[in-house]
Amino acid sequence: MNAPGPQPSGLFLFDKPKGITSHDAVDLLRAKLGLRRIGHTGTLDPMATGLLILLAGAATKAQQALQGSPKIYSGTVRFGAETDTWDAEGKTVAEAPLPALDAASVGRAVAALNGRITQQVPPYSAVRLKGRPMYESARSGAAMPEVRREVEVKWISWEAAGAELRFELECSGGTYVRSLARELGLLLGSRAHLASLRRVSIGPYGVTEAVTADALAAMTREQAAARLKPPPGGVGA
Repeated sequence: MNAPGPQPSGLFLFDKPKGITSHDAVDLLRAKLGLRRIGHTGTLDPMATGLLILLAGAATKAQQALQGSPKIYSGTVRFGAETDTWDAEGKTVAEAPLPALDAASVGRAVAALNGRITQQVPPYSAVRLKGRPMYESARSGAAMPEVRREVEVKWISWEAAGAELRFELECSGGTYVRSLARELGLLLGSRAHLASLRRVSIGPYGVTEAVTADALAAMTREQAAARLKPPPGGVGA
């Protein structure tokens, strides 16, 4: 009997479409490669699109090293309403008149959320409290404590358009852009939520190199394995 060949290993750059979870994306690659050992380097919410780095085989050892990499996002903040999830998928919990979105007002609000800041973690998040994901407690109606963490944010560009603000920013690992959207609304004397989000890059990896869901579906196992990249620094190689 022939010995089994080497198992695929490496980073797979996936352009996650809207409407699927990061775990769904893991399952897609797992099924394509016929490989159980698949992970990822940082969750994207179902409403978000863009770069998701999937880890195959021994490259899963690089997970921790990649999770802390800086990330660039583009997206849209919508003013006038805040939701329980702080994004477009939640239920409206507060409304307020639209704020002035002139350059001076927005510039001051953005400056307050630029650099090293402390942000509140959304109650509907995967952060664990006493071993339980916060979103489970939030869904059960439990009183949610405020959990805050320090993050690094660099706003690259922003532009007001009607009741929305389009933006691009770079942030450290662990940053919740939903939280930035909510805070922006409060700073401008209104309410707001994250209407759209796309992850453009993680460290040196960009979404322009990533494989779409349709392209992955059309690939053979060998073609998908050929798209695997070596992990940084040879971790798990």
